[in-house]
Amino acid sequence: MQREADGAADDAATGSAAAGVVHSLAQRRETLATVESLTGGLLAASIVEIAGVSGIYRGGLVVYATELKGTLAGVPADLLSERGPVDPEVATALAEGGRQRCGAVWGIATTGVAGPEPQDGKPVGLVYVAVAGPNGTEVRQLSLDGGREHVRAAAVVEALRLLAERIQAAEDAQAAADAAAPDADSQTVAGATRGGAGSARADRR
Repeated sequence: MQREADGAADDAATGSAAAGVVHSLAQRRETLATVESLTGGLLAASIVEIAGVSGIYRGGLVVYATELKGTLAGVPADLLSERGPVDPEVATALAEGGRQRCGAVWGIATTGVAGPEPQDGKPVGLVYVAVAGPNGTEVRQLSLDGGREHVRAAAVVEALRLLAERIQAAEDAQAAADAAAPDADSQTVAGATRGGAGSARADRR
């Protein structure tokens, strides 16, 4: 019963996070692509559950095998060879690669160890989620508890939350730029007015 309750809570959190980003991107008329390793399509599935998603979701890649992270998602082979698949730089490369390969404004990626055993010396529950967008990339390291299903579900939720934060940051930056624009226009007009007055005084002299 506890496991079922945990699963229901995970589903609710995932659905809420997915609905939020789909709504935000639809308002901004921007598109999204996903690249997944440990979540194996769960992130994409959570997004396409939301009504109206066809207007913003371009598609995604599931690159479970390490070599496919390079051949399909464009992660540099030397980076994969040096760091392995569970790495923050690999996560950001996945997000940017998905964004470029799918022709989307935003890319979101997951990589990590869901268990039940450690992988390449990395502990179970170590996850990296990353977002790439018009203003650069951001990656977040997670240390997740629980079984395999919970780790994967929590990774999806945290990836969507990171995307929501990046979208909000972009909105805030745009709002600040829009607010500054009238001030700049006013200064230009005021400067022109002062210049005109000075010319008139010069003519009178």
